[in-house]
Amino acid sequence: MRRRSWSKPRSPISFERIVNNNLLVPPPLPPATTERVDKWLWSVRLFKTRSLATDACRRENVEINGEPVKPARDVRAGEKVIVRQGLITRTLHVVAIPPSRVGAKQVPAFCDDRTPPDEFEKARVARTQHFLAREKGAGRPTKRERRELEEFLEEPPDR
Repeated sequence: MRRRSWSKPRSPISFERIVNNNLLVPPPLPPATTERVDKWLWSVRLFKTRSLATDACRRENVEINGEPVKPARDVRAGEKVIVRQGLITRTLHVVAIPPSRVGAKQVPAFCDDRTPPDEFEKARVARTQHFLAREKGAGRPTKRERRELEEFLEEPPDR
């Protein structure tokens, strides 16, 4: 029995033909208007993995329009998302829904970061204090440690 390379689809959805291996595939889907908040946070690179984004939602570290959300809550364009990551509270405005995880250069097309600069300053200050802190009982700094400390605290020359 001879098999035809293309036949009429049985469903009302139109199908396209792939020439290479004679498979029938559905046409690409239109852009999504909503997406789960955990998937959106992962897609715009706020979290390294989707499970970290899900955990943040479960711990109520994610809010949409001022209300804590569960991971399955849909996010739409135009909403305000607040995410607490350590010391920083990030404020984002949803511009669009990405089809999947996007590159770092493409993130501004999908979200607008409205985090105040003082939030990033908090993290920088905490990092500096951590560097300057010495363990109790560590004694005086050695000559090498003192020089590294002075070099770190030295202000850059004005140009």
